[in-house]
Amino acid sequence: MSINKFPPKPRYNPDDGPVYLYGFHTVRAALDNPGRIKKALLATPNALLRLREGGELGKVKVTETTPKELDRLLGAEAVHQGVALEVDPVSRFGLDDISPLRLVVVLDQITDPHNVGAILRTACAFGADAVITTARHSPRETGVMAKSASGALDLVPMIEVRNLGDALEKLKSRGMLVLGFDSESEQPLRARTGDQPLAIVMGAEGKGLRQRTRELCDEMVKLEMPGPIKSLNVSNAAAIALFAATAGRSA
Repeated sequence: MSINKFPPKPRYNPDDGPVYLYGFHTVRAALDNPGRIKKALLATPNALLRLREGGELGKVKVTETTPKELDRLLGAEAVHQGVALEVDPVSRFGLDDISPLRLVVVLDQITDPHNVGAILRTACAFGADAVITTARHSPRETGVMAKSASGALDLVPMIEVRNLGDALEKLKSRGMLVLGFDSESEQPLRARTGDQPLAIVMGAEGKGLRQRTRELCDEMVKLEMPGPIKSLNVSNAAAIALFAATAGRSA
């Protein structure tokens, strides 16, 4: 493995440029994922030492750099911790690729990469088998999403579907209870008991779930909030939903 000492490329465009993951936990998880294609690792000497303490680097090309150069590449707002990894986007799965499915989170056109990343992290923490997104109206993989996911992007399979309605029908045919969230629902969320497979469906902030999605849910529930604020960020709502979904499980 050779180590080069050339400055990184000019600042990239996260909307259509190469995918750079950054932050120690995010990069370490990507390096440990055998399914990832890793193109180039940019790291300060201290970050490189820390990465090596955490595991092997593999055959990825390594370039030593400086925090200033990483700021220039990623933007000063990126909390990169001295490391960035150029990768191909993580492989997306189909519904038939993951079995069994006992707990999944379904995202109905949630486009904010911060929210999708945070939901991935929470889904990973609660042992979800997958996160389902639509092929359209979902964010491209970016460093922002990966940083919010804190490594979960390489730990939780993301299933991409073209038609969410068809996907929900298929989940139901596989014995899953489809639970939709809507602040206008009359039924409050309660902790679930038993081990029935569960799909938790979250809609975009503002729009909520689309009408067809609502119609396909077995139950519609809301989060009861007695305080003066009556709504939560969708990633916070997903965390509460996952806790309630798993609190009564036997294992």
